[in-house]
Amino acid sequence: MARPRPRARLLAAAGALLVVCATVTGPRLGPGSAAYGLAVGLVLAPAAVIVPGLVGTAQGQQGRLLRALRERGDAAERARRLADSEARIHERSRIAAEMHDLVGHRLSLVSLHAGGLELALEGAAPQLREEAVLVRRTTRDAMRELRQVLGVLGPLARDTGPDALTHATGTRADIEALVAQSRDGGIAVRLDWTGPDLDARPAPVRRAVHRVVREALTNVHRYAADAHVTVTVEHDTAVAATDEAATAAADGARVRVTVRNGARPGPPAPVEEPGTGRGLTGLRERVELLGGTFEAAALPSGGFRVAAAVPAEPAGPGGGPAARRADDGPGTLTAAGQGAIGTDPTAPEPAGPGPDGRRTAEVLTLGFGLAALSALMVIGIAFVYAAQPSGRSGPPPLPRIGMTYAEVAGYGVLDNAAVRAAATGHEPPRPAGTTGCVYPFNGATERHPGGLLIARYCFDAAQRLIAIDRFDVPSVRDATPWETP
Repeated sequence: MARPRPRARLLAAAGALLVVCATVTGPRLGPGSAAYGLAVGLVLAPAAVIVPGLVGTAQGQQGRLLRALRERGDAAERARRLADSEARIHERSRIAAEMHDLVGHRLSLVSLHAGGLELALEGAAPQLREEAVLVRRTTRDAMRELRQVLGVLGPLARDTGPDALTHATGTRADIEALVAQSRDGGIAVRLDWTGPDLDARPAPVRRAVHRVVREALTNVHRYAADAHVTVTVEHDTAVAATDEAATAAADGARVRVTVRNGARPGPPAPVEEPGTGRGLTGLRERVELLGGTFEAAALPSGGFRVAAAVPAEPAGPGGGPAARRADDGPGTLTAAGQGAIGTDPTAPEPAGPGPDGRRTAEVLTLGFGLAALSALMVIGIAFVYAAQPSGRSGPPPLPRIGMTYAEVAGYGVLDNAAVRAAATGHEPPRPAGTTGCVYPFNGATERHPGGLLIARYCFDAAQRLIAIDRFDVPSVRDATPWETP
């Protein structure tokens, strides 16, 4: 990158060199003198050196700025994708912790019952005791392998304290407790529950409902503590007459959760600890893993709305779109929760003109610039050429004795009837050999009050000027409009 001072010195030196060359070569090659060459050089220096140099400098700076902005945008996009990937990994680790608690508890029960069965069969049916032992050992191995597989995700990030997840998580009582906690914190929140309780639904569905409500209320506490909030839970159910219809209705049943807050009545309050924006990303990952849909967007009225729709009976661990997306290619999360940082194939391509479009725009701009520069140079040279001094200097020449009538008329000396009438009776005698005289108007000037100076040009029979006379005649003044008697 060129520094500013050397660039300015280079342009100044090139402009000065052009002025010197034009001044030296003007008298020899041009139609004028050294002053004319200097004027041409001063016109050409800005048009041919300074303006193109400044345009090239601006073009180079614009190109570097665009490259820097493009690199900055790419870095910001990579950082955003990295943050989203980290949020998804964190949410999946939470789900893995919940799986560990749930499945581990069930396997522990199976192992316990297998041990009791082993003791019961020891005396009653020794041949079946080995089967009970095999079940207990297989259950113990399954628990160990489950811990190993889930341990790949790193820390399981278990919830502790008053927000720990239990078997009542996601039920109506649990959601009412979350709403009550927000009311105690000064939030005007209302709960609308439609349909039966969720205690009969699978634990992943109930925990997804709990997470959506808790995260949305947390954001309300942080950004809009004095706004009105409405929490809506809709549990769709259907009554069917046959088992097939009941199965179809259960497959189509969904749990819809909506948390909507209005606009704040006053100006936005400053946020002491702004969020990272990863909570909503984690919620989206959790809901989509269950095959549901998630939306979070600002409202035109100034509030915010978080909405999630989760199947009441998820198809399975691989039925959600997020899990199916794991096989799309690099840059997405795998089914085990491990992500690879790279290009997301689902992300839209950055919009903008391609290389061909940019090249065409640059060529058109350069062409118009050269045309405008050429027109400027031609106009400048034309003005300089028109302003150059002519070979003649001083006042225009006057008619001389001996010139013909045509030559005298060429100097603008023409007869004027008014001047001839004024000279009649007041002119001196004409020279001998005069055949005619001309009384031009430009020869009569007011010399003093009451008199006029008149010039007379007399010609002989050969129409040659033989005399130029100047004489005074009295001026004629108008009488008063009326005469007093």
